[in-house]
Amino acid sequence: MSVRSVPPTRSGLVRASAQLGRVQKGRELLNRKREALITELFKSARPALNARQEVEERATEAYRALLHALAAHGQSSLETYAWPGREITVELEHRQIWGIAVPSVVSHSPIQRTLTARETAAPSVGPAAAQTATEFERLVDLVLEALPKEQLVRRLGDALAKATRQVNTLQLRVEPTLTAELRALRRMLEERERDERSRLRHVLRRRKDAG
Repeated sequence: MSVRSVPPTRSGLVRASAQLGRVQKGRELLNRKREALITELFKSARPALNARQEVEERATEAYRALLHALAAHGQSSLETYAWPGREITVELEHRQIWGIAVPSVVSHSPIQRTLTARETAAPSVGPAAAQTATEFERLVDLVLEALPKEQLVRRLGDALAKATRQVNTLQLRVEPTLTAELRALRRMLEERERDERSRLRHVLRRRKDAG
């Protein structure tokens, strides 16, 4: 409902005032939600940042080990050691934070394995290749641990940006427009009432003069 569509009557004025009140209440609720999102975002940012730094440090170690393994065995030999491939299953669940669905890892297949579990011949693999496999398995473990934290921060950031846009729209566009239209509606009614009173006084004066 727009104030422009409200008839210039007292009941219309009440309806328009109620509409403005609903908009102001909605803006206050969004402001509180935005403040809560900011608090949650600050609380979640540090763990996510620490997790990302750990992933970056582990990735550096893993690729350093890979370079040593490439130097020791060559790419074709490492590709042979990497066989057979395997699938990693990950079970996720979603929890709600201020209406935002955030994934969390419930469980996953074991990542880190022994040489026996890798189904490779230990003497032929060599320490460089074995260390590379270990480093990358640790890296995958850290990535799975860091993923929910990263997603939480990203989704909180998206929700905060959306709430901020909504607050700004209500505060800077909708409220001023409704307030100005409501003010114009009040002036219109006041002018109409003044005209009615003036017309009534004129009628009463004519009747008095006629009597």
